[in-house]
Amino acid sequence: MLIELTLNGRTVSAENVWPGESLLYVLRERMGLTGTKNACEQGECGSCSVYMDGELVCACLVAAGQANGTEIVTVEGLAEEGDLHPIQQAYITEGAVQCGFCTPGLIIATHQLLSANPDPSEEETREALAGNLCRCTGYEKILSAVRLAAESADNR
Repeated sequence: MLIELTLNGRTVSAENVWPGESLLYVLRERMGLTGTKNACEQGECGSCSVYMDGELVCACLVAAGQANGTEIVTVEGLAEEGDLHPIQQAYITEGAVQCGFCTPGLIIATHQLLSANPDPSEEETREALAGNLCRCTGYEKILSAVRLAAESADNR
């Protein structure tokens, strides 16, 4: 099957896609966008979080055929013209990146949170990030990164 979609602002297509392939597989293996991580493949960890038509989804749970004709934004799509998004920079500045496996999904979830609520409480932040698991950081530096990003003038 042929799928066509808008990926990080560009129209792209993939041929010979097996209908049961996941969007995650298409992004990583067919499109070469390895920022979106493959961890649990069950929608439990959040490492594969992307936007699909503006909604946060686990790419491992989306069949490639479901993505046909949609707009997908990955962690790579948040950066503009080679400049990191303020949320990406906040994660680096605060040292919220250790092994980095969960980071792309957390950044996408943080982006969704701050887009809807530019000044979230700690409780609101914890709730928004609850679908993303991290085994390295203990979450404190992640929470600090969200606070720093919220203080940024341009959360986009």
